[in-house]
Amino acid sequence: MIRITKTTDYGIVLLTYMAESPEQRYNASELAEDTQLPSAMVSKILKILARGNLLDSHRGVNGGYALARGPREITVSEIIAALEGPIAITECIDDSPGECSQESVCPLRSNWQLINNAIRSALDGLRLSDMARPLPPAASPAERLVTLGSGGMQG
Repeated sequence: MIRITKTTDYGIVLLTYMAESPEQRYNASELAEDTQLPSAMVSKILKILARGNLLDSHRGVNGGYALARGPREITVSEIIAALEGPIAITECIDDSPGECSQESVCPLRSNWQLINNAIRSALDGLRLSDMARPLPPAASPAERLVTLGSGGMQG
């Protein structure tokens, strides 16, 4: 099963919440309260996102965190990479030679690269602004994917 971590899930929740008012500054405690996420986890995620250049950190009385760029300029792949590292569904994809003992003889490496590139391309095409808007009701999950893939969430 391919699954993002809880940290990344929460990170996307936080950024999506912040995208509703991208010019506003938020502190960790209010974000934790408003999103109903654990305070310690929120603080940790905000620091990671700031190190990943997705958030700007401001100190002082009116300090807090703000989006470093507009929601249309931040991709889901950037968010995942900031929180989890490079997007790679197998060890031989993440540019770490020698991680896989079968790397030199594996006939599937180029196929895995094709799959990984498709996933990365899909995530590169999905923006924080897309995530901040709920999908319209659809008859099935497959129809929702078609809506996303056809650019129906671009904005």
